[in-house]
Amino acid sequence: MGPLTGTFFAFLIFLAAAGFKLDREYQRGVIFRLGRINGVRGPGLYWILPVIDQKAQIDIRTKTVNIEPQETVTADSVTIKVNAVLYYRILDPSKAINKVENYEFAVYQTALTTLRNVVGQNILDDVLQNRDKINTKVQEIVDEITEPWGIVIERVEMKDVEIPPAMQRAMAKEAEAIREKRARIIKAAAEQEASIKLSEASKAIMENPAALELRRLQMLTEIGAENNTTTLIMMPSDFMNLAKNMSDYIQKKE
Repeated sequence: MGPLTGTFFAFLIFLAAAGFKLDREYQRGVIFRLGRINGVRGPGLYWILPVIDQKAQIDIRTKTVNIEPQETVTADSVTIKVNAVLYYRILDPSKAINKVENYEFAVYQTALTTLRNVVGQNILDDVLQNRDKINTKVQEIVDEITEPWGIVIERVEMKDVEIPPAMQRAMAKEAEAIREKRARIIKAAAEQEASIKLSEASKAIMENPAALELRRLQMLTEIGAENNTTTLIMMPSDFMNLAKNMSDYIQKKE
């Protein structure tokens, strides 16, 4: 009986030692006792009943899901391809194991279909310019679906939007036309402002003819500063007025 007793006690010690489990800080153990949920253990060292208890280990760190490019049609009937990245984390390991068969696949498929549906409800300009709004909408919808599974969606980010080449050319022409329109408007506004200033200057010169002489002298100074070989001789405006008066006088005499 001695050898049998020793073997029996050795078996009990081995069985008891097999019940010790160790989980890291980012791991949790979902315990099933005879098939029924018996709580969540960890992190650290703990003991379960060998054979009777079964453990399913869950990683509660934030997971990253890369959503492959999806071809979808926007609200204004433009076919595009979009891809995104999703970040989620398990809050309740018990629900993640018991409420859904494969939570990783379920989260991926939910994000995939939701992204296509949300993009399809927006026009192309909104998809390109208001990505934050689409990201938030996708996050809210997916988070609402995954909440019963004990999973929280932390963030959704659209990575890239592929547009057909024909649409890219059309958008480039549109952008060029908008820039040309803006340039013409600015030029017209500048010409209008310049004409107003010139009109005001002409009125000032008519009220004070000496200002015209000062302007002529200033022009001579500017021309001389450019070091060109052309020499200009400007006649005073009084000579021009005198010549005009003499011409009028001669015509009257005739």
